[in-house]
Amino acid sequence: MDWITNPVIVWLAVLIILVVIEIFTLGLTTIWFAGGALVAILVAALGGPVWLQILIAIIVSAVLLFFTRPVAMKYFNRDRERTNAESLVGRQAIVTGEIDNLQGIGQVTVNGMEWTARSIMDGQKIEPGEVVIIRGINGVKLLVECEKNNIME
Repeated sequence: MDWITNPVIVWLAVLIILVVIEIFTLGLTTIWFAGGALVAILVAALGGPVWLQILIAIIVSAVLLFFTRPVAMKYFNRDRERTNAESLVGRQAIVTGEIDNLQGIGQVTVNGMEWTARSIMDGQKIEPGEVVIIRGINGVKLLVECEKNNIME
């Protein structure tokens, strides 16, 4: 039972638990706290009091979380591919069936594929043949805006 009173062993156990959790989640959730535990091990090995070990672990974890997490998330999400639907936002489409939100009808064609569409402006009817800009996606429906609404006159 001597290991329970040894803070280095306790911090090492905390570090191992946090690393194991990180390995299973792969979401950069506990690695920051593992860094704090690692520094706390050093403070404990140098004979620092428990309150200082805890304080250092909290400070180091917070610094790692707030300053390195955004950079790491940007790096890890860099290669993330947008889904087919997400890649449509901002693109042009051709109205193939009148868009009328009140009646709940509307169709557009994008990249040779037909989609159900709704106008982002309630009360606006968009006729077949019009060019629209895809502004968003709601479920399986594209939210569109008439291209001529974007032209500065």
